[in-house]
Amino acid sequence: MAYELYYWDGIQGRGEFVRLALEDAGADYVDVARGSEAKKQGTAAMMRILESRKDPYIPFAPPFLKDGDFIVSQTANILLYLGPKLGLAPADDKLRSFAHGLQLTIADMVVEAHDTHHPIASGLYYEDQKEAAKARSADFLRHRLPKFMSYFERVLDHNPAGNAHAVGSDTTYVDLSLFQLIEGLAYAFPHGMSTFNKRYPALAALRERVGGRPKIARYLDSNRRIPFNKEDIFRHYSELDQEIGH
Repeated sequence: MAYELYYWDGIQGRGEFVRLALEDAGADYVDVARGSEAKKQGTAAMMRILESRKDPYIPFAPPFLKDGDFIVSQTANILLYLGPKLGLAPADDKLRSFAHGLQLTIADMVVEAHDTHHPIASGLYYEDQKEAAKARSADFLRHRLPKFMSYFERVLDHNPAGNAHAVGSDTTYVDLSLFQLIEGLAYAFPHGMSTFNKRYPALAALRERVGGRPKIARYLDSNRRIPFNKEDIFRHYSELDQEIGH
């Protein structure tokens, strides 16, 4: 039975971290909200679950994943659940817990990236908070982005199995998620990320390796990969982008 992934149509968002794992593993899955209502899919199918008054395991918000009758929600939690099933998690319990902690840290950075363009309220338009967004983005690029990326770079460098992967000696969902995080930041802040390869060589190499994995490369070149856009978590506004000083 195919996995059913539920996330908003038209954006990559948090659902993309799950899509990358499913794509890399060659898993059979349905991106439900992108399907047609004639097939009982589409956004309406997702909303029926979110608004259900009787179904068990109801999620708070997308993304969520159905595996048969079971629903698992929250990006990091979905990947914790899927990782072993897809061969994208360490076999060792301690390393699996470490991987989950890294994914939660990635989730923290995703929130901060989102808040660069919506620092006051998600319910307001970007145009209603542009001045606050400029201040938030400047701080993010100057302080928060280097703090997170320096940490992830050290994680790679301190991996006893070598710095090709975040955890262990094989590709895990954390590697795929780091790739997506870097791709999103490069889209949103091309000037702010202009020295990324020089500053974080291990992360830059990981990004290149993941992007070159055969199934990921095919996915990135397909119409299943939704382009980054200004309705998404990672958004490019030139007035928020600036090169980080040395």
